[in-house]
Amino acid sequence: MIKKILLVISGLILSSAIAIAGECISYEKKGNQVIFNCKDGSRLSLTINSSSVVKVWFDQSGKFVRNNESFAVVNEQLEDVGEINVNEEPACYEIFTSKLRIRVNKNPMQLQIFDKWQKLVFSDFQEKGHVSDATAVKAHKVLRSDEQFFGLGEKTGPLNRRGRSYKMWNSDRPCYSVTEDPLAKSIPFFMSSYRYGIFLDNTYKTEFKFGTESDEYYSFEAPDGAFVYYFIFGKDYKEIQEQYIALTGKPIMPPKWALGFAQCRGLYTKEIQALEIAAEFRKRQIPCDIIYQDIGWTQNLQDFTWRKGNYTNPQGMLQTLKKQGFKMIVSQDPVVSQRENPQWVEADKLGYLVKDIRNGKSYDMPWPWGGNCGVVDFTIPEVADWWGKYQQKPIDDGISGFWTDMGEPAWSNEEDVDRLYMKHHIGMHDEIHNVYGLTWDKVVKEQFEKRNPNRRIFQMTRSAYAGLQRYTFGWTNDSGNGNDVLEGWGQLENQVAVGISAGLGGIPFWTTDISGYCGDITDYPAMAELYTRWMQFGIFCPLSRAHHEGDNAAEPWMFGEVAEKNSKAAIELKYQLFPYLYTYSRKAHDTGLPITRGLFMEYPNDEQAIKVDNQFIFGEEILVAPVLKKGERVKRVYLPDGEWIDFNDKKTVYLGGQMVAYRAPLGVIPIFVKKGSIIPMMPVMQYIHEKKDYPLFIHIFPNYEDESATFELYEDEGENLDYLKDIYSKTDFSCTTLAEGYNTVITPKDKGFVQSEKRNIVLKYHLEEKPSGVSVDGKSIKQVEERAIADKLDNVSSVEWSWNEATLECWVKFPDKRKGVEVIVKK
Repeated sequence: MIKKILLVISGLILSSAIAIAGECISYEKKGNQVIFNCKDGSRLSLTINSSSVVKVWFDQSGKFVRNNESFAVVNEQLEDVGEINVNEEPACYEIFTSKLRIRVNKNPMQLQIFDKWQKLVFSDFQEKGHVSDATAVKAHKVLRSDEQFFGLGEKTGPLNRRGRSYKMWNSDRPCYSVTEDPLAKSIPFFMSSYRYGIFLDNTYKTEFKFGTESDEYYSFEAPDGAFVYYFIFGKDYKEIQEQYIALTGKPIMPPKWALGFAQCRGLYTKEIQALEIAAEFRKRQIPCDIIYQDIGWTQNLQDFTWRKGNYTNPQGMLQTLKKQGFKMIVSQDPVVSQRENPQWVEADKLGYLVKDIRNGKSYDMPWPWGGNCGVVDFTIPEVADWWGKYQQKPIDDGISGFWTDMGEPAWSNEEDVDRLYMKHHIGMHDEIHNVYGLTWDKVVKEQFEKRNPNRRIFQMTRSAYAGLQRYTFGWTNDSGNGNDVLEGWGQLENQVAVGISAGLGGIPFWTTDISGYCGDITDYPAMAELYTRWMQFGIFCPLSRAHHEGDNAAEPWMFGEVAEKNSKAAIELKYQLFPYLYTYSRKAHDTGLPITRGLFMEYPNDEQAIKVDNQFIFGEEILVAPVLKKGERVKRVYLPDGEWIDFNDKKTVYLGGQMVAYRAPLGVIPIFVKKGSIIPMMPVMQYIHEKKDYPLFIHIFPNYEDESATFELYEDEGENLDYLKDIYSKTDFSCTTLAEGYNTVITPKDKGFVQSEKRNIVLKYHLEEKPSGVSVDGKSIKQVEERAIADKLDNVSSVEWSWNEATLECWVKFPDKRKGVEVIVKK
């Protein structure tokens, strides 16, 4: 074993025999699996998981043996495919599904997949489809001249991966550049513009080369382990990603308060400080739901004990924060420090730490904080309960969740070759490295739910593998410019693409570190513009956390009155959009589709849209183009086809299919909404659902005549697991534009939950001219001044409407009695 490790470290080839699969001579069937046998003893297995998903497993030895079952795939039975038939022709074998024609050419063996119209979708490149070199396998695939690739999770650079290469090796890369690779998460799943996706389910240091070696082929490879990948066919990117999620599991939904604003700092590690920061947020009326505590909150890593001297009454602190509407999230590290720590003695004695293969002892891991540590081996079954008891201690005190930090584990990058001597319970580190964080997050979630029944976990992680969405949320690691914090504009701009890419990796719930994590802030006025623009982008991350390293304060008021005002306005907008965001959070759970989407996903046939890396679609109706350059006050925005309405004034209309110049002074975020959309909103609150009976503001941007605008609002309790039982409330809003006016139908569909029995719904129509009248359920209602409605939002007895000539808004207010309602606005 040590000899093998030394060879891996030195980069020597274990065997010089490079083998290309030769002639395919026979096949055998096992249910929905077909195995093709080659003359040289290699074998190719095709498992038909559905009419559009094929599991491909190439094994040069022909044994089909793997050390561990998949860490990512939890469901291979995607549909009943019936009996699989293989047609043998003189030159090939063929398998047909309702959507695919799968061909294995005999000599040389070559896998090709066509759609049902016999258009080639995916193909081995000549005879080099699968090339073996001892334990390594490299797959070469045909590259079309116009083919584009998206995915691989959190990766820097442009969204289109063509012309670039990438590695999967979870890496601790603080202050990473806009091209640095690899980063902290490994999600070896990508999608092609030729309507297919590939998930390479191999946990070793895999590599992807999208045309860097040739204009004729691209490749993906693994140095060891089972060479298993899934071919996923779909009509568009959304359908492909939904099938990937069907394979690897649905994302968990965060508790509703997780979608509010969160504040953090590297040295948030003191009770007095936490209380002072929380009080300041409330004093300044800046909405906030979460205060974080970073690594130094513990007495020792990772004993989950409050640090003596820093915390005198943690339970009292948490009670005070709770009364103010705050939750506290604390960090976890996956290690136990050795220095004066009884937990180290306990873990070492129990054998719960990763071993050093050279001496059989607990591996001595250098750690950035707290001295040398032992690395907890979460692949040992008994470790789960042991860790769960420890992590329950602060939960019982009143904290609300964790962020699992440094789970690569830290300082285990490519250059840290000594880590390859680590032996985990289920395998050596070269196999387990990329899933180490995943095994940790799995334990954290399962132990949380075991000890806190019917309660949603909040867990946000830095390092993981494909399938992490079943256990955790994410953030995009330590971004920013460490050399000069004021020069972090390039990192800010690339965070947009990194975040979009995270969503493509099955991480719909993520955040950037607002302000950028890296760099000392010595001139707050000079930093104010960058902070403001980072905040204006960051509030559209599904999870929004301001964070900075060390004792560099990143609270909005630190950057001056103007920055505070503009940051507050941005945060307030996030809270107003909560009903919209929460609806798409449920859709993310059901489908795995990201909330923050690249334009290419919604407009795959728009050649200009697929080139845009610095804008995004938020949900499906809203386009956001954050300002990302220093001094920029006019933003060039690309608007896809259609008509787009300025969401800031809600009346200026832009024709799509072009670039527009949009004025964006410091207080303005360029935001647009598609014509024919409905956007649900709520009033500003200091924390999510501070008021239970808040009114719903339903903004209606009517469609063209004889067409409808629709939205299905989703609501549930927000903190328990009833959503998994489909206990929720939905409300359909449909507004049809007619020659004589606008007909809106509201249809509640409650399944065991109602948000409020005494709230108002306020329809806010954005029109071109004043209506002649309004009726609700066939009865004409009284017109009043807009202020009269605004002043009576808690009054659920009145039904009335208003018109504002300046804003061109018609408001219609009525109580939400959870019954069907028809509203007619007459032209």
